[in-house]
Amino acid sequence: MLIELCGIDYAMTKRLKIAMISVHSCPLGMLGGRDTGGMNVYIQELARELGRREHAVDIYTMVHQPQHEPLINLGRNVRLVHLETGGDEEMPKVAIYAYIQRFACGVENFRKSNDLHYDLIHSHYWLSGLVGKQLQAWWYVPHVAMFHTLGAVKNSIGISEDEPELRIESEREVVGGCDCIIASTAREREELIKYYGASPDKITIIPCGVNLDLFKPIDKGIARKELGLDHQKVILFVGRIEPLKGLGQLLGALNYIEGEKPPVLMIVGGDEHSQGQVRVLQRMAKDLHIEDQVTFVGSVAQEKLPLFYSAADICAIPSYYESFGMVALESLACGTPIVATNVGGMRSIIRHGEIGRIARDNSPHNLASEISGLLCQREDKDQRVKTRRDRMTEFGWATIADRILREYDRLLCN
Repeated sequence: MLIELCGIDYAMTKRLKIAMISVHSCPLGMLGGRDTGGMNVYIQELARELGRREHAVDIYTMVHQPQHEPLINLGRNVRLVHLETGGDEEMPKVAIYAYIQRFACGVENFRKSNDLHYDLIHSHYWLSGLVGKQLQAWWYVPHVAMFHTLGAVKNSIGISEDEPELRIESEREVVGGCDCIIASTAREREELIKYYGASPDKITIIPCGVNLDLFKPIDKGIARKELGLDHQKVILFVGRIEPLKGLGQLLGALNYIEGEKPPVLMIVGGDEHSQGQVRVLQRMAKDLHIEDQVTFVGSVAQEKLPLFYSAADICAIPSYYESFGMVALESLACGTPIVATNVGGMRSIIRHGEIGRIARDNSPHNLASEISGLLCQREDKDQRVKTRRDRMTEFGWATIADRILREYDRLLCN
């Protein structure tokens, strides 16, 4: 009861000052690149929602190219602070470890020079967690950690290059030292306990969110005309182009999808770092004789994504691993169904057959079977679009921010 009352006091009357840490990836980075994805969206959307409630949020990240101003206002009460560390954004993430202390000192110098006092630290990813741990020791305030992906889990899958032991041990250090871990799914909670020995009492499950003002249905005919598409069935993939995303499996599924006319696959995402993987997929498409069905769109600004979701008949998520899968929320908010593997938060998002389907695994035959089932479905399109959209209201950022604030309250009242 005391915590509940204290939470009301903080949420309603106290203006919190929050330091968010995102060392290696700027929230303003173009999505779909090597180091940009759902985490960038999460940080920016959560910070803006907290700012709208009169909480002050400073997001700290490394200076990068193309260079932004050192201090940028991202919205009401939200600032993005770029810190010079001497590191290079092109270096492997593990190499940034050597600059962690310098980054932490940069945060502290900014705080002191601006006479700032923070109530709480919220770190994102393991590198930021190490910075948060240092700031926690200096400031004597609670440290909330989010990992977004876990190195030990990625290694257990064995698809991509192994994550180094330095990352695994650093994650274990952050798990042991922080005050609270926010996991986006029950599965992530279990993984934190299994691989890192996390205390169950330290973990709170809060899903990721979606911007319901941005991601909303657009008339399919209008969206297709805008993108220059004809009346073929369109399968959409949105995300980074890397082996863990299972794109090779999705390409393999195209030849097994039933229908009078072969569907088109639009792949949205990728940057200069993924060109090697793009060439591998292009060669694969040629070998499968489906190169005319596959379009690599490249990176697309967040504001343009609703056009792609609305133009598509299905959004496919063939991943081997997702920490959550925010693409699913975005697609469904636009009224477009999902076919996904059972990764991240898919089971909690998708009701099989109603707003999407979960494939048993990402084998080409299983993906093709579920995609074919949806493409052949006779449906009241307007009603199903509304059903998918309505299902996403519980994932709106206002709801997610409420849950985050309750967790902040709990920590600050202890």
